[in-house]
Amino acid sequence: MQLHYFQHVPFEGLGSIEPWAIDMAHEITSTRLFAGDPFPNLDDIDMLIVMGGPMGIYDEDKYPWLFKEKKYIDEAIVNGKIVLGICLGAQLVADVLGAKVYPNTYKEIGWFPIQKTSDTAKTRIADFLPERIEAFHWHGDMFDIPLGAVHIAKSAACENQGFIYDDQVIALQFHLETLEQSAKDLIAHCGDDLTEGPFIQSPEAMLTEPSRFRKINALMVELLNHLAYISSTSVSGDSFGIRTLEQVRRLK
Repeated sequence: MQLHYFQHVPFEGLGSIEPWAIDMAHEITSTRLFAGDPFPNLDDIDMLIVMGGPMGIYDEDKYPWLFKEKKYIDEAIVNGKIVLGICLGAQLVADVLGAKVYPNTYKEIGWFPIQKTSDTAKTRIADFLPERIEAFHWHGDMFDIPLGAVHIAKSAACENQGFIYDDQVIALQFHLETLEQSAKDLIAHCGDDLTEGPFIQSPEAMLTEPSRFRKINALMVELLNHLAYISSTSVSGDSFGIRTLEQVRRLK
């Protein structure tokens, strides 16, 4: 399988996704948007992963590549590619599917529990998610759930923590891929976000229990195995998927 990922800043890479892909002998390519890398031919990829970043999805004036990125995500969904969006990536996917993205009431940074919703019974790939887990967070915005998508998770600070669309697209506001070093990098580069707040932890609190990273990384592996299986059994450009997305667009 050919896995391609969009990277928005140098310090937010694949995390635990990379060793999984290497172990499974999948090919990995990337577009480093901050470095001006080109977008790949859509026919050359099987799975698109859109990573996080500190910018907002509407910051096209500062980051003009956001226009092209959204267009590429749109085309990937239309053509039946597996798409995984994480944090900023999840917000970009939500925007492409016609949902609003806006500042959340609270910033959510650190380890906080998320709760699985009852709607997960409507999709075949949400069983990777336990009823309740402590996930890693670093975000200040939230998305609405797109029309036709399944709401899969929520937290005390953020009602919409994830969704699945057409059993092909999954968006996670929270992080399962974060390694201990990934968290240290976020603390080093985004420390200005660590203001006072009910859902903002100190760097020390984020790093005190390394076993938490291993737990979420194991869940990410389970999700990736699901997505890889779907990719291997699906037909790119399935007419049902395209028709559903076109219906969503007409209702925007």
